[in-house]
Amino acid sequence: MGYTAVSNGVLDLTHVVYDDSSRMSLFLALITLSPILLMASYAALVVQTREYLFIVMWAGQFAGEGLNWVIKRMVKQSRPIESLGTGYGFPSSHSQYMGYFASFLICHLYLRHEFVPTGIRLLDLTWRATVYLGLLAWTGLVAYSRYDLGYHNMQQILWGLGIGIVLGVALYIVSQHLPRRYPGSLFGRTKRLVIASPVATFLQIRDGWDLWKDGGRGDEWSRWRKEWAARQHSKEQ
Repeated sequence: MGYTAVSNGVLDLTHVVYDDSSRMSLFLALITLSPILLMASYAALVVQTREYLFIVMWAGQFAGEGLNWVIKRMVKQSRPIESLGTGYGFPSSHSQYMGYFASFLICHLYLRHEFVPTGIRLLDLTWRATVYLGLLAWTGLVAYSRYDLGYHNMQQILWGLGIGIVLGVALYIVSQHLPRRYPGSLFGRTKRLVIASPVATFLQIRDGWDLWKDGGRGDEWSRWRKEWAARQHSKEQ
């Protein structure tokens, strides 16, 4: 029985080569895979909360991937070790991905979101700083992992980070900050049209942070707590 030769492709979404004699290399290989978790997180948040902010942020993440694909095919710069990975190396998609994610989220946390206060200012500031540093550390580790594992050189990584940061900051300002600051502007009117559209109404999309600095989380918890306490009291009767 004869076999027909076929052309085989490789899906290297989770294919990472590392030094199996080094625990640090294994750690960095796991870190370099961590951005994959964000897509599942976006999907869960969008489905559960129907928040306009998360939908825009998720859409921007996809747009960034599309932009990275276009740039790579325009520049056509090889990876430092061509046997690692497939496709071109400039700019680093992992670095751009994390640069966008961290910059968009930090803009939101700094400019709009209000953390639940503890009543101790130093503790509140420490918690806020910890969140910021955690996001920056995660982004930095992912970017460094691409360099240490040999998938990108430093130029490709820094450009990826830069493009992602610019995209994240620009999208947040255009989609969130300017519409809230200048509701009568083109950005403000466009946002209102989108949220008031029949499709958004049907899907029950909302913009919690437009009304509450915590996105309505505190008010939702208060309503739940009141209802829960009432039901517990009725069961005891």
